[in-house]
Amino acid sequence: MNQLLGFSLLVVMSAPWEEESTFPASKPAGKIEAVAAFDGPMPTGVTVSHRGRIFVNFPRWGDKVDFTVAELRDGREVPYPDAEINVFDESRPGECLVSVQSVVVDPAGRLWLLDTGSIELGPRIEGGAKLVCVDLARDAIVETIVVPGDVALENTYLNDIRFDLRRGEAGVAFITDSTNGEGAGGLIVVDLASGRSWRKLHDHPTVRIEPGFLAIIGGHPVDGLAMASDGIAISADGERLFYCPFGSRRLYSVAVDALADEHAAEDAVAETIEDHGEKGASDGLESDADGWIYATNYEHGAILRRDTEGQWETVVHQPELLFVDTLSLAADGYLYFTVNQLHRQPDYQDGNDRREPPYAVMRTRVGARPVRLGG
Repeated sequence: MNQLLGFSLLVVMSAPWEEESTFPASKPAGKIEAVAAFDGPMPTGVTVSHRGRIFVNFPRWGDKVDFTVAELRDGREVPYPDAEINVFDESRPGECLVSVQSVVVDPAGRLWLLDTGSIELGPRIEGGAKLVCVDLARDAIVETIVVPGDVALENTYLNDIRFDLRRGEAGVAFITDSTNGEGAGGLIVVDLASGRSWRKLHDHPTVRIEPGFLAIIGGHPVDGLAMASDGIAISADGERLFYCPFGSRRLYSVAVDALADEHAAEDAVAETIEDHGEKGASDGLESDADGWIYATNYEHGAILRRDTEGQWETVVHQPELLFVDTLSLAADGYLYFTVNQLHRQPDYQDGNDRREPPYAVMRTRVGARPVRLGG
C-alpha cells in the first residue's frame, strides 16, 4: 500500500491490457508510483527534462504561493529558476512570474514556463501573459515572449502548450486558451523566431464549453466546473493538433498546417477539424511517438489512451485519484501526472475549501517515447 496521498492507494500490478474485457467499474487498474507530495499550494503542471529533472508549477489561485515554479530536488521544492523572479510585482508583470499554469520541456531540452498573467483566475494583467524560456544547462532565462492584448484577450487564460521546432526559423508553439469567466476560447500560435502570435478557432464550437455540461465526480455533481479549450497534444508526425475543452467529453484535432498559417481564414482552418468522439471529461492530454493519445479522466480518477485505430483503453484507474490534471511523458518511459483535488476548491463547493492536502505528482510506466519534433 502507498500512503503518500493520505489514503490507502490500491495498486494493481498487471497492465491494463492484461485485464479481462469486462470488470466492475470500481476495479483498479494500472500500477502507480508516488513521485512527490505537497502540503502547500496545489500544483497543476509537471514536466521532466531529457536528463530526468522534474519541474512543477503552482498557479496563484488563492493559496499562499511563495513560488509559482519549482524544481523537485531531493524530495523538496526549490524555486526555479530562482526565488526572485517568482515574486509577483504588479509594477513589472512582464519581468516576473505572475502565475504559471503549465511547464513544458521542448524537443530541444529547454524549459518553457507558460505564464497566464492572471491572479486568482481574474482578468489578464497587461504584459503578464507570456512564454518564458529557461536554458537548463545554465538555469537561466534566455527568452521571454509576451502575448499581446489582441491575442491574449482580457479574459484569456493560457493553459497548456506543445511545440514543433521544425516549422519556421526557430519553431512554433501551440497554446490552448481556456478563458476566464465570460469569453471565448481558442488556440494561440506563437512563432518562436519573431515572437509573433495569432489566434485560431476563436469561439469555435469545438473550443467552447459543451452546452449543458455538468461534471460529476465521485457521484457528486460539481456546478461551475467548466472551462473552454484546455487539453492539448501534438501528433507523432506533427500533422495534427489534438485539443479538448475542459467542459466537454469530446476529443478534436485540427491540421497544424492550417494553424501555422497566420493568414489562413477561420473557415479554412475549421474545415480541417476532426471530431474523434467521446473520451470522458479531460483536463490534460499527451501523445507518444507511436501515435497514441493519452487523456486524463477527472470524473473517474483515470488515465485513458487511444490507439491509432481510435480505440480507447485504460492506463490507470483508481477512484482515490481525486482529479488527475496534467500529463507529461518522459524519456524514461513513464507518464507523469499531477493529482490536485481541483474540484474541491471553494469556487466549486459553495465557498467551502474541501481539499485535503497532500497533493501529488505520480507516474505510471507506459513504455512509450515522447514526441519530439525538431530540436
